[in-house]
Amino acid sequence: MFALRPANQRGHTQTGWLDSYHTFSFGDYYDPEFMGFSDLRVINDDIVAPEQGFGAHPHRDMEIVSIVLSGELEHKDSLGNGSVIRPGEIQKMSAGSGIYHSEFNPSATDPVHFLQIWIFPNMRALKPSYQQKQFSPQIMTDQLKLIVSPNGREESLIISQDAEIYQTLLNRDKTVSFDINDRRKAWIQIAGGSVMVNDQPMVAGDGLAVADENTSVQIRGVDEQSNIIVFNLRK
Repeated sequence: MFALRPANQRGHTQTGWLDSYHTFSFGDYYDPEFMGFSDLRVINDDIVAPEQGFGAHPHRDMEIVSIVLSGELEHKDSLGNGSVIRPGEIQKMSAGSGIYHSEFNPSATDPVHFLQIWIFPNMRALKPSYQQKQFSPQIMTDQLKLIVSPNGREESLIISQDAEIYQTLLNRDKTVSFDINDRRKAWIQIAGGSVMVNDQPMVAGDGLAVADENTSVQIRGVDEQSNIIVFNLRK
């Protein structure tokens, strides 16, 4: 099963400072057919205006990954962490038994564009934790780079779930591929640009669910450079 989630069918929230598209149900957007996929619960595609952001608010029992696509995102949390996240840097926050955090655009002139991803943990009431890591464009270009995993291999960030996240910056006519079997699921999210996934054209904001397949999935770049996120998930 290959099922396309077109960008223009996502939920949408727009305020004076936030322009957000929701792949799955979130906030005031509710669609019972899109409540998540395996342990993947949220993919929010957010643009935050200059000098605006999300004030301090609580989370619990969720693994939260932020991927900045352009601009800068300032993070603060109740563990005492404070940092600015830029393109190429990945942030992981395990909310666990409870954490407060804020996310703010520190720029006076430029918006920040980022993906916020929520994954259910494999255990409740974990000790809250935070990680941030930079991945150079070179190691992501034209290859799938592991950025999040349950065991931290290949210098990836660690989450408490049997899930992996890969990212690639794919140049025009270059191809990356991965194998999928019917004991796992995959979700492909196009963060920027356009690609062909096997015979399926996809553009920025599109998502593709893959389940009950024993096959090889090939992703070929169409635009000059495209940004792709691939999730390897439990069935």
